[in-house]
Amino acid sequence: MGEVARGARAVVLCPDIRGYRHQLPPAERLEEIKGLALAIGIELADAMVIPVRQVRAGTLFGTGQVENLATACELAGAELVIIDGALTPIQQRNLETAWKRKVIDRTGLILEIFGERAATAEGRLQVELAHLDYQQSRLVRSWTHLERQRGGFGFLGGPGETQIEADRRMIRGRMGRLRRDIEQVRKTRGLHRDRRTRAPWPVIALVGYTNAGKSTLFNRLTGADVMAEDLLFATLDPTMRAIRLPGVDKAILSDTVGFISDLPTQLVAAFRATLEEVTAADIIVHVRDIANPASAAQKAEVLAILTDLGVFEGEGGESRIPVVEAWNKLDLLESMPREELLEVADNDPNVVALSALSGEGCDVLTERLGALLTEGAQTVPFDLSPADGRRIAWLHAHAEIIAEDDMPSDDGEPLRRIVARISPADLSRFRRL
Repeated sequence: MGEVARGARAVVLCPDIRGYRHQLPPAERLEEIKGLALAIGIELADAMVIPVRQVRAGTLFGTGQVENLATACELAGAELVIIDGALTPIQQRNLETAWKRKVIDRTGLILEIFGERAATAEGRLQVELAHLDYQQSRLVRSWTHLERQRGGFGFLGGPGETQIEADRRMIRGRMGRLRRDIEQVRKTRGLHRDRRTRAPWPVIALVGYTNAGKSTLFNRLTGADVMAEDLLFATLDPTMRAIRLPGVDKAILSDTVGFISDLPTQLVAAFRATLEEVTAADIIVHVRDIANPASAAQKAEVLAILTDLGVFEGEGGESRIPVVEAWNKLDLLESMPREELLEVADNDPNVVALSALSGEGCDVLTERLGALLTEGAQTVPFDLSPADGRRIAWLHAHAEIIAEDDMPSDDGEPLRRIVARISPADLSRFRRL
């Protein structure tokens, strides 16, 4: 199935609806949806912005536009049409009838990408729930995703194309089971977070707009072999690795799924367990593609979702977790804007300009992260039993030991006094051991 799908020729249409405000201008939205199509291996036959004065309930586009687009699809030799927006089931069915081709909307396309790329059991559960939620009102569509362990390319048909008998009760029952499974995953992830808090090392979460270079930066900082293709959604499930930072013996770096504008509601809900990993972080690194003209709009999209997750709170939108912006892809900038950005970054303690590809500036980022994790460090005496090897070893691993002596306690029992310089975060962790 995948081989045929990756050769599918598609026409991509970006409706520019009058009166509908969008953070990205039409041309940039078109580039983004093209990137989404390429991410799943679709061959682009044509791509265009279509002005829409008035949305038609049955077809989205006007009658004349539908006819003209049918001709354009025929001339392009397309077997698939991708609409950058949400289609109702009726609109989808009517357009397929008029154009005699498969039609999918933005949500369907993103679901296909997630279905193909979900690599863990958790990711597959979340994708299937999102797909079922989306498809339950589209019973005329393919149900092939119910037959396979991994999703992807359900829109191109297959043995399930005529399985309309898959009724709503079966779908609702399956969704209920998936929700229970995902809730169990959330509890498990919560336990894992608790263990990291007790054991534990500080957690640094990489977030950013999709294709901003998070996975490349993750690889640069950890040496891990994580997919870092120039594709949207190259990472779906969080990936975690241990790293060393100046003044910090060990920290956990987490690479998360990329954010995107107009992320379908079904995906925001279904992937919340994945995104919740961010809320447990000690530091968030917001990786931005600073060479992208839409970088400011992309930042707004990321901050909107982080706010929804509760990272920012209060009237002033203060972050309850330190956020560092990594202005990535310096290597793609011309000399003048590059120098200007470097000057801005040098004067902002919350910004680091770098190139994850070349490594430029990455040492500055690690120093900044280490400084944040050790900020406010204080000298504290600890009186421990010499037999408490686990807590003594923890202090040696996470704090700067200034002095260490064995002495008798007031009741004559042996006592080991350790004087250590330790950050507030690590002190809090130590007290929970």
